[in-house]
Amino acid sequence: MEHEFGIFGGQSGVYILPLLHRLEVPLIVTLHTILKTPSYNEKAILREICKMAQKIVVMSHKATEFLTSIYDVPKEKIALIEHGVPDIHFNPEESKKEFKLENKKVLLTFGFVGRNKGIETVIKALPKVVAKHPDVIYIVLGKTHPNVLRHSGEEYRIFLMRLVKNLQLEKHVLFLNEFIDERDLFKYLYACDIYITPYLNEAQITSGTLSYAVGVGAAVLSTPYWHAEELLADGRGRLFNFNNSGELATILIALLEHPEEMNKLKKKALEFGVKITWPKTGERYLALAQKTLKEERQVIAKKDTALDLLILPPFSLTHINRLTDDTGIIQHAKFGIPNLKEGYCLDDNSRALLMVLMPTGRLRTCEHLNSPPSI
Repeated sequence: MEHEFGIFGGQSGVYILPLLHRLEVPLIVTLHTILKTPSYNEKAILREICKMAQKIVVMSHKATEFLTSIYDVPKEKIALIEHGVPDIHFNPEESKKEFKLENKKVLLTFGFVGRNKGIETVIKALPKVVAKHPDVIYIVLGKTHPNVLRHSGEEYRIFLMRLVKNLQLEKHVLFLNEFIDERDLFKYLYACDIYITPYLNEAQITSGTLSYAVGVGAAVLSTPYWHAEELLADGRGRLFNFNNSGELATILIALLEHPEEMNKLKKKALEFGVKITWPKTGERYLALAQKTLKEERQVIAKKDTALDLLILPPFSLTHINRLTDDTGIIQHAKFGIPNLKEGYCLDDNSRALLMVLMPTGRLRTCEHLNSPPSI
């Protein structure tokens, strides 16, 4: 099971639990998001999932730390398998030539675009960089996130484009508003000189884009969110503080003026990247599955689901009254608000009639049911 809170239905993805309770085979769960400050429901649901799982796969040491200290998951249940990357290779010079970038120093950020990505931090750093290195171009590759489009349209992209214009960087920033296939994406990764993830806050336990960049051996710069601090340690990349365009500009200029330092970053990244290609991570998942099948499965006792009537709230017809008018009970509601455009249906009114008779302790005989009760 691949778990992300936004995948499954119900509050915080609670609808997945009944399915897991009915499983009769071992369960391995890969967790893509582990919250440091979960809500009550988020914590309860994730703890229940971890309780039913034979093994839990995480992609960073920070995730292991959170599971054990916040969610009380036994450490022996947790397996660390880093985020994998496709085993795709291109020649950097040929990739640059294909995109007509052979005379440019290429900075790259890719992925869904939204305000949390902090792209403005890079744009604001560029004037100082371009003043010394006029051959620099910054490519922002990716479409606006669908959820952002739904709620805000292209407001953030327009903000970035205006910022570029105000800073007179039109010749140095390129927005590619498209979703490209995997092979073309890797061509851009190999064509870039420096890859940047300027995210705005630390609360990111896993970043696929960062893993891809390290996987191809790019020189990577990033803000110190959780995954970046871990993945770029030991000289595999460089960190700059959140929203700190000045610090980023200083690092960029230093690397562009000292290509030997940039090459050191690339070498360290590639040494790690060859260990996390999909064939390698696939072998680790396969080994984990084989090991799990050999282990004795922990049987989770089924909870008694009988309700304790003493803990139920007092019976109330308030909501039924709210949903009912002179015609009958409204068919649907949005939480506590009757949705009048949905109208009425016979079966709902029949059930409502039976329900309002129950508080009396008896159902009246059919001769008394000719007229609906007043609610």
